[in-house]
Amino acid sequence: MKNILIVVGTRPNYIKVTQFKKVAEQQFKSQFNIKIVHTGQHFDKSMADVFFQQLDIWPDYFLNISQATPNTQMAEIMLRLEKVITEEFEPDVMLVPGDVNSTLAAALTAQKLGITLGHIESGLRSYDRSMPEEVNRILVDEISDLYFVTEQSGIDNLLKEGKSGSKIHFVGNTMIDTLVSFKDNIAAKTILQSYKLVKDEFILITIHRPATVDNIGGLKKLFSLLKEIPDDVSIVFPIHPRTLNNIKKFNLEEQFNKIENLQLLTPLDYFSFQNLVHNCKMVLTDSGGIQEETTFKQKPCLTLRPNTERPSTTEIGSNTLLDFSKEDILSKINLIMANKYKEGQIPKYWDGSATERILKVILEP
Repeated sequence: MKNILIVVGTRPNYIKVTQFKKVAEQQFKSQFNIKIVHTGQHFDKSMADVFFQQLDIWPDYFLNISQATPNTQMAEIMLRLEKVITEEFEPDVMLVPGDVNSTLAAALTAQKLGITLGHIESGLRSYDRSMPEEVNRILVDEISDLYFVTEQSGIDNLLKEGKSGSKIHFVGNTMIDTLVSFKDNIAAKTILQSYKLVKDEFILITIHRPATVDNIGGLKKLFSLLKEIPDDVSIVFPIHPRTLNNIKKFNLEEQFNKIENLQLLTPLDYFSFQNLVHNCKMVLTDSGGIQEETTFKQKPCLTLRPNTERPSTTEIGSNTLLDFSKEDILSKINLIMANKYKEGQIPKYWDGSATERILKVILEP
């Protein structure tokens, strides 16, 4: 039996590991003993119970780190994670998904303790080191033993960086495994009725990056865009509390409230949000993961960023990168509303079986 320790710190990364215990039990019987650590890097207790309950998987260990600077958080994670490993559960393999600070802290801990390290979503690159996530991705890949890749660009990037091809494994996207597994639960949500929305007649927006929402200039640009969207198209914006606080801080709340076709929602549970993705006409976002979810659903997505670490979503998928130019964005919105936008294809191995492929690799002698 192989002991596997999976370390997550944020909700998006938790979504990438929901199927490991289930697949191990159903398809590999007694060949794995899997434990999950939640660092607490992002942890909202009010949302946690419904989140874990929906996804039917609870962490085995909570590190409960405090909210602090990245350096302080990473130091706390390393100290507390080392204690879990030395006193409670010694893994043969540690798996770390994504690119957040918890990912890097856990990777460093594994490397210093001599534990085989597998990086889920390995090789993704935006080539923009002003993004903390890009630096984390590069550093984790430098010390990983197993590279689990979601798309062809990951293979290309890792080989270009001198990584051994024998350690690179094209497995697909574990976040899609979660979408596939919970498809019926997502479809059963009644959020459209709750907010009087009609399928394919609303735009879903998720904007959270500091460059847009932490300053008055970015928020004014966002307001200027939203008010130009035609009144007969509903706009649904599940808004992060920090974004809402900044709107109030810069005295923009009244302006946003005057946009009659805009609904500002509180943060949503996973099933409700994915139901909106499935039923909307398009998504406007600056998120990484949503680019992948919309590509899988073949849903038009406009990503308001100058670059992406997930180029398959734009090259073959339904995603388009746009700088925050109101004219360009509105032009694309009009194309989508007129059903003249590209259809997009689903990338290879985004089929619900990525988790199984990872576990098969770990079993290899």
